This record gives sequence, C-alpha cells and structure tokens, in this order.
Amino acid sequence: MDLLKILRSFEEFLFEAVSWLVFYPLTLWRIVRGPLAAMDYSDREQSDSEEHRYDDALSPPLFLLATIVLTNLISFALHVPPPPESTELTKVVYASQQNLVLFRSLAFSLIPLVAAVTLLRRQKHRISRETLRAPFYAQCYLAAVCVAFISVGGAIFQRPELPNPVGAAIMIGGTLWFLFVQSRWFARRLNISTVKGVGVAVWAVVRALIYLMAILIPIASL
Repeated sequence: MDLLKILRSFEEFLFEAVSWLVFYPLTLWRIVRGPLAAMDYSDREQSDSEEHRYDDALSPPLFLLATIVLTNLISFALHVPPPPESTELTKVVYASQQNLVLFRSLAFSLIPLVAAVTLLRRQKHRISRETLRAPFYAQCYLAAVCVAFISVGGAIFQRPELPNPVGAAIMIGGTLWFLFVQSRWFARRLNISTVKGVGVAVWAVVRALIYLMAILIPIASL
C-alpha cells in the first residue's frame, strides 16, 4: 500500500514537472501578448477551486520561481563571474546555485509584495492573507518577465566579449516595460490617471528596493 502511494506521488510529480515544458512557454506568451489580461486571468483564478486553479497555466509564484531558475541556468551557461569585490554576504549568495536562487527569489518577490500592499492601502482595504493573495499573484506574473529581461541583460552585460550595449538595452527595456504595465495596472485598479499611476508604480519599486537594502545591510554586517 505504501509502495502504491509512493508510485502515485511519483506519477503526479513526473507529470507536473514535464507539463512545465508546455505551460511555461504558454504562460510566458500569454503575459507578453497581454500583460494586463494575464493579470486579470490570475485574479479570476483565485475564485476557482484549488483543484482547478491555474489549470491551463503555471501559477504566478511558480512561474516567477521557474523564471529565476531558468535565468540562473543561462547565467551559469554563459559563465557569468561573481562580482569582483565580494563581501561575505556576496560570497555566501554565490556559493551555490541554490543560494543564488533563494536570494533572487526574495529580492524579486519583494516588488510584487510591495505593489500588492500599496494597492490595498490606497483602496483602503484591510490587509490580510486573503486580500493580499490576488494582487500579489497577479504581480508575480509581471515581475517574472522583468526578471527575465534584467537577468539576461545582466548576463550579457557582465561578459566582456559580448556587446555590453545590447545587455544594457535589454535591462533598460525590460525595466521600462515593467513600469509601463505597472503604471497602467495601478491606474486601472485605483481609477486614476496614467501619470499618477507612474508615480505610484515608481514609488512602489523604490520602496521595495529600500526594504531589500534594510534586510541586506544588517545581514552583511554580521
């Protein structure tokens, strides 16, 4: 009986792992083709049963994690060197791919978290796990594509034999794309102008960076 349970668990794991080969590119295409529509899709899926939720796509946190792992593999394949002036924290982060994935997951998930909290506060909604989940999940879709742009561009930028302007252009283009979509999302959800949405989006990103530095500085000083 225990062996049967193990085999069924392995069957589910194998199917889930292989299905990512189909649903990852489909989810990526859905976000690139219509980022706001993909975020609306994520919101709708929250009301579905847990069994059928995100049945035809990767869930946003999984998609973000898969993107971070994939871009790490690309950096590893390109033999991107660690920063030349390494602190103790940097050495720990770059000691293994697992540490690097965990660090980047923390760093890039702060942006969806701060954006979701910003939305709820401006809507004057109570912040709880239930109210926070939907905007956070939707933001993970957006953050994942931003991760891809910044990571790939950064990998190219750090390789001296590759054209640095191309890497810089990819990073800047990805950041501008993210801020543009983020601004439209805030403008639509808060019923404000796009110009005001830009201000809210930029301030949310700045706050996320401040929170990240507030976490890293005490750790680095240990």
